Amino acid sequence: MRTTLEIPGTLLEEARKAARLSTKRETVVAGLNELLRKAKREDLRRLAGRIDLKIDLRKARQRPS
Repeated sequence: MRTTLEIPGTLLEEARKAARLSTKRETVVAGLNELLRKAKREDLRRLAGRIDLKIDLRKARQRPS
């Protein structure tokens, strides 16, 4: 999908170099993917302690003989 954006050139170039990417497009896509990953992690953190999985951790951690 084509979209026109006004992104500060220095910001984009700094991000491209930091991520060791070769194109502006790769940089923008990588940034969007990272933003989504961060949001998903935060969603999982919010669920911490709210779901009762009823797992026996001692049994789950034992290795079969």
